[in-house]
Amino acid sequence: MRRLDNQVALVTGGARGIGKEIALALAGLGAKLAVNYNRSAEAADALAEQIKQLGSECLAVQADVSRSDQARGLVGTVIEHYGRLDVLVNNAGITRDKSLKSLTDEDWEAVIHTNLNSVFYTTSAVCPKMMEQGHGRIINISSFVGQSGNFGQSNYAASKGGMIAFTKSAALELAKYNITVNAVAPGFTSTEMLAMVPEAIQEKLLAKIPLRRFGEPKEIAQAVVFLASEGGYITGQQININGGIYM
Repeated sequence: MRRLDNQVALVTGGARGIGKEIALALAGLGAKLAVNYNRSAEAADALAEQIKQLGSECLAVQADVSRSDQARGLVGTVIEHYGRLDVLVNNAGITRDKSLKSLTDEDWEAVIHTNLNSVFYTTSAVCPKMMEQGHGRIINISSFVGQSGNFGQSNYAASKGGMIAFTKSAALELAKYNITVNAVAPGFTSTEMLAMVPEAIQEKLLAKIPLRRFGEPKEIAQAVVFLASEGGYITGQQININGGIYM
């Protein structure tokens, strides 16, 4: 793939799981990294050191991207530090799984603020710089749940479906500035979040996946890197990496 030397990438929620693998993959192509975290300071610092050992620069930045001031401040910090921002990966996300009869306003708002509102905050904050540069790649990590729905995840599905709709509209508006906007929609992926699911339920999930296995974070990262490196004529799209669970 084409090298990303001298380009700067920001990954929100990038200290662990899918975000970590995305950051490592981008660094592997020579990009300078900014890894955002909210509470995982130790993991973010360890990742930053790992990226530096790969020969790339890395800045670990704490921010709660569910808050507009902190999300916009995060983008400003990265631009101030590096002088530019070429790749924005909106990866930060949480779950608060409950059926509708048990879902509280707080459960709904926490997921919508973190998963969806943050995408607007960071994207709108980075647009002026990317427009000035005449180049940008915005990649939103959605989910197959935003396409298919899932029992007990109405808040999560709404946030991830909204992300896909936002991706399409933003792609239309930003194309004339050579800024592409795409979504990657993973299926069930082997992360700490999935590891917390009881084994019996994991077996039921596996039975629904035609490829009969969970995805690996590195497989999601490969798609993100492709969009950042080779995706100049791809915009407004959803790339599904889900083992066939949603077609």
